[in-house]
Amino acid sequence: MLCLDVIPEFSLGCDQWQFVLGMHFSQAVAIIQLQVGKIKGVQVLYNDTDPLTVDMVINLSQDGIRLFFDPNSQRLKLIEIYSMKSVKLKYCSKFFSSPEVVPTYQVIEEYFGATHPGLYDEEKQLFMLNFRGLTFYFPVNTKFLEMAREQVNGDSKNTIGSLNFPCGTSAIVSRVAIYSGQNIDNTAAPELPLSCFYGQVYLEKAVLLRGQNRTKGIKLNLVAASHTRLTEASKKHFERTILLGQSAQEITSAIGCPSKVFYKSEDKMKIHSPNNLRSVTADLSDYFFNYFTLGLDLLFDARTNLVKKLVLHTNYPGHYNFNMYMRCEFTLALNGTTVDASSKWNQVCENLTPSDQPVVLNRASSTNTINPFGSTFCYGYEDIIFEVLPNNYIGSLSIFGDGRNYQIAQHNA
Repeated sequence: MLCLDVIPEFSLGCDQWQFVLGMHFSQAVAIIQLQVGKIKGVQVLYNDTDPLTVDMVINLSQDGIRLFFDPNSQRLKLIEIYSMKSVKLKYCSKFFSSPEVVPTYQVIEEYFGATHPGLYDEEKQLFMLNFRGLTFYFPVNTKFLEMAREQVNGDSKNTIGSLNFPCGTSAIVSRVAIYSGQNIDNTAAPELPLSCFYGQVYLEKAVLLRGQNRTKGIKLNLVAASHTRLTEASKKHFERTILLGQSAQEITSAIGCPSKVFYKSEDKMKIHSPNNLRSVTADLSDYFFNYFTLGLDLLFDARTNLVKKLVLHTNYPGHYNFNMYMRCEFTLALNGTTVDASSKWNQVCENLTPSDQPVVLNRASSTNTINPFGSTFCYGYEDIIFEVLPNNYIGSLSIFGDGRNYQIAQHNA
């Protein structure tokens, strides 16, 4: 049984790890993966057909915990403990719910102090006891509520403290919610907290730079923690521009070293080469710089070491690469229309004329020959390939360069 600390408006966790409000979905998954054997029964729930309308949820079924993530930012906005008997909970080093401590109304009031009167939800037959960033739910039998109402002449604004329970019994917490702000109904995912930066640079937004029917590069608005020590840390916002045709040295000087370098050991497009070149094994291999926290890949030419392709990932659940990258919040102006990470393909096509027949992309590997999410469809427009998911959302953008090294001063021309 997990033994966890509750910190209102901030987190649920222990000395080794914490689920922190505002942390990214992938960071929560990384915690769970490191706790194999301790955290069991993990489920990921999302809306397959319209993923931006419903929160993404990680359900820890054996521990009675649900983590709710905003579907747009993919950051943690609500922590819910829905099975009090499955986990031990403490506040300020004191247990308020465990096999030895029953979380009654009196215990909560004693441990957390005075608060406003509880609110009663008649439809759910629940009393809600609210603190800032923390709500306790108490199921109440309607007969106790009616008895209390009779004693106060039918006033429906009675509090949970005024209810008369049988001797030796009391209202017991059935559920706890941790969130940001004063009202759970209006809560939203906070910004990525400093404790979750881990020395990485994160993307706020990206704007693709266009000119003369081709893409020149991408302007990145970035944020990082200015110091390594949390007590002195603060957020630093800055801007960088990446251009197609730039060298690997220029890229690393601008945005730092990649999270990973991937070499293309297999060229699946070799079938389109002349017959005399198909059997030739290349001495050099093109390579990717993977920036997972930016949702961005950069492909470099093996011979020139210049960027020749940008890949932007939207990180939708149901994509083959889901949870490898954080979402790239890009903006792309094309032919009088604005395309972003939330755009639907049919809306994009209202002002564009992409290729008629898509290329069907069905990812698989030698270790995993089955893609559980099915195929995606790739459409070309000028120098851009749109990868479209079956639910009509854009899975990724691939932008190809023409080998020229654009100068930064040119993109404003």
